[in-house]
Amino acid sequence: MTSEKRVVVIGGGLAGLRLADRLGPAAAVTVLGEESHVPYNRVLLAEVLAGRYAPEVTALPAPGPALRRGVRAVRVDRAERAVHCDDGTVAPYDTLVLATGSNAVLPPLRGLFEPEGRDLPDGVHAFRTMDDCLALSAAVRPGVRAVVIGGGLLGVSAARALAARGAVVVLAQQGERLMERQLDADASALLATHLTELGVEIHTECRVRGLTTTASAPPAFEARVSGGGAPGNGAAPGQRRVTGVELADGYRLEADVVVLACGVRPRTGLARAAGLEVRTGIVVDDHLRTSDPRIHAIGDCAEHAGQVYGLAGAALEQADALAAVLTGAPAPYTGTRALTRLTLGGGGGGGGGGAGNGSLDLAAFGETTPRPGDDVVRLADATRRTYRKVVLRGDLLVGGVLLGELSTVGALARTWEGGEPPHDLFHLLTDDGGH
Repeated sequence: MTSEKRVVVIGGGLAGLRLADRLGPAAAVTVLGEESHVPYNRVLLAEVLAGRYAPEVTALPAPGPALRRGVRAVRVDRAERAVHCDDGTVAPYDTLVLATGSNAVLPPLRGLFEPEGRDLPDGVHAFRTMDDCLALSAAVRPGVRAVVIGGGLLGVSAARALAARGAVVVLAQQGERLMERQLDADASALLATHLTELGVEIHTECRVRGLTTTASAPPAFEARVSGGGAPGNGAAPGQRRVTGVELADGYRLEADVVVLACGVRPRTGLARAAGLEVRTGIVVDDHLRTSDPRIHAIGDCAEHAGQVYGLAGAALEQADALAAVLTGAPAPYTGTRALTRLTLGGGGGGGGGGAGNGSLDLAAFGETTPRPGDDVVRLADATRRTYRKVVLRGDLLVGGVLLGELSTVGALARTWEGGEPPHDLFHLLTDDGGH
């Protein structure tokens, strides 16, 4: 590839910007970023919501003139080899890269939308973008009643952050335990205990049926949120404001704020409209090519070998792999071995009651649920609240969960990624195993 080759990247997140950085002067790169904000690391949004980081701390390295902020791609013309944008401009390409990411899932709840409407009630927030984070931050004050719907990684992070800001938090999870995709029952129970000590009320095996709303914000709530000045996140007369969450068993949770943390869905609309193959995500091969060889896809929107990762690590690895492909040094992308890490802080950065002073670190990788015939090794310390479990299949380490003490996670992850039998498993599981 020469610098005369035009590479257009749709998406200004981690994947798109990493690719632009890796290509450097090897191509004429244009990145179309829909959001007007300076590019940011989405992984850190919970820290912004908790008040621990200012928004500018999340900024990604400046991409320079390659990035066009606040520009949305509306159509891909494959015959013309051009991207049409919402500002009327057209970006011609030799190679197109779809790094469109994913959208928050909005569950089919009664009362979420009005007939023929697409506006969320005031006080109801997704938690996916910087705009979502800033709007939610503006709505939260000590004593505000917040219900988080969803007990996965995003819901747990949101609940912890809201508790740190002094909100009275209820977390409603449809599954039988928190973070059931990453954690086993024992680890999930420890996590639930920690969140409870931070002041989070947890309801598992709990299906949300709908929302209750009112036509305008109650005056008492306005005074409490705004401190007697201008309304805090109050609804204007005639607008809907959330007042509660209805559960399937008929129980109702009072709510001033509701956070929808029900997962994400790959953004595939442009690809579908352009006639590319789409299943759950945009289907790509080992060179991250779509069904059109001039178009590639990376990050949350891409589906490789039947898998959509939705993780920052996979997005970065795919961007690096595609940069190698486009600069003439291709190595097949064979998938990402994903490690999930999360730190749940104690005392709040936003000032408020209800949070404890401790923190909890957790990590999970690979297959944490054993198959028949697998061996499982567990070490637990109730006093220190640490828990470590690894799953062995034959001689190989295939997954693990660690809570409370992560000094060994680096060594365990390297052993898992290398696909080699662990030399001394007990040593790897003890506190000094990572050193």
